[in-house]
Amino acid sequence: MKNYSLLLSTIVLASCSSLRKNQQKADYIPPEKLKQDVDFAYYKLKKMHPRLYQYISKQDLDYKIDSLKQTINQSLTPTQFYFKLQPVITSIRQGHLSLQSPNLLSKEDLSRIKKRLFMRFRYRIQDNHLYIVQNRDSLYHIKPGTEVISINDVPVSLYIEKYKKLISSDGFNTTFQPYYLKDMFFHFYTLENGLLDSAKIETLYDHKKQTYIVEREKEQVVCVEKPDNSHSSDNNSYNRNFKFLGENNSVAYLKIKKFSHSTSDPFYKKTFAEIKDAKTSYLIIDIRNNYGGSLEEINDLYSYLATQPFILIKPSELNSSMTPLQTNYFKRTSALEYAIKGMTYPTYIFLKALNTYKGKDGKSYYKIKADHVTKPNKNAFHGKIFVLVNGGSFSSSSILSSKLKYDRRATLVGEETGGANDGSVAGFYSYQVLPNSRLNLPIGLLLVNPNIALSYSQKGVIPNIIIPETLQDIIDKKDPQLDWVKNEIAKEQEHVSK
Repeated sequence: MKNYSLLLSTIVLASCSSLRKNQQKADYIPPEKLKQDVDFAYYKLKKMHPRLYQYISKQDLDYKIDSLKQTINQSLTPTQFYFKLQPVITSIRQGHLSLQSPNLLSKEDLSRIKKRLFMRFRYRIQDNHLYIVQNRDSLYHIKPGTEVISINDVPVSLYIEKYKKLISSDGFNTTFQPYYLKDMFFHFYTLENGLLDSAKIETLYDHKKQTYIVEREKEQVVCVEKPDNSHSSDNNSYNRNFKFLGENNSVAYLKIKKFSHSTSDPFYKKTFAEIKDAKTSYLIIDIRNNYGGSLEEINDLYSYLATQPFILIKPSELNSSMTPLQTNYFKRTSALEYAIKGMTYPTYIFLKALNTYKGKDGKSYYKIKADHVTKPNKNAFHGKIFVLVNGGSFSSSSILSSKLKYDRRATLVGEETGGANDGSVAGFYSYQVLPNSRLNLPIGLLLVNPNIALSYSQKGVIPNIIIPETLQDIIDKKDPQLDWVKNEIAKEQEHVSK
């Protein structure tokens, strides 16, 4: 299932650098044209989104749309318009639904963005506070736990309050926003303030204020995070990491950063063969900070965890039988690609139509492999499973967590997941370009629910064992959630040995 990948490309970019000052190349757009864009966006949402009023009433959303249009009384740039329209989109509370922010970078900008400025640090957002939790370059010897209280004399709290309105999780989830905002904060900041070469930051540490001038690096830095391969399989990759904990291989630890489906088949095949050969009793699956991804991968992974045949998700509902044909088949294609796609387009239409069907309830649905019966893999794990989750566990991560918890196949440890317990709207998208501002609005077309008795809680998956991670834990490089699981396993092993 596609997730926040529509914005994650921006996050990956921002992980190495802050975007440069955007020189507004777009003309200011007259108010009437902007109001047309608002109406266009709302029309497309009503026509395509299968659960537009799941978390907000039609009356309330109509009111927000009308109120927005009344505030548009002067010409705006696409960026200024984005900051007006996105909070209304966010109020719909569908986590996968978001405008794509304007991209006005020049070639010169693109050549400079890999030289980090703000991303020389790692951050945590807690309430309305922004903390540095890692100083990658030991710059000015700023210590972890230092709060950034202003940037260029503007209080950070004001930015946080504003940017919170640009981020939505599914429903009334309480944990996703700070995880995603820490990744997006300086992207939003740069949209407002441009790509800077230096910035003055005022900090607070141990009740003492200090001011620093942070400058963009002189040399380009390529950010490559290497997995921890100590005592682990040579099967590991950036997305997936597996190792045994302890000396007797009784505990296996599997970290999955993203469900990309790329190379996942051979990874799981080899990993679970090793686990079976080692006669491992416990498996820890760590999907904290995993924003989701491929439904096909989590269906495959579940086949290694299930003890009997299973169906991962319920049938995926569409707004109408026509929406699968509105997925922008020719989007971002060259002339040659367009010609090739033109020849394959009839087959594409045929397959979309073949997979679309009417249910007994009269609603339209789309066939997906994960809504069919899947048998457990021959190397399926039969021991005890613990799953680590937090507010950064979104989309497919929440589908997997919800299903495992409902089937009582795993004990979930950590925080409420960022994605909804009952699923979300994603699957595949129709990319709508607003006609005047040219902002892109990707609209998810499939309602994807885990195959469980729905809770209607409008929140994330609640762990069996709730253990929050504190700022001090991060500073001290402690992992209270993983430590709890290790201690619990040790207690069980000690009890068995008596």
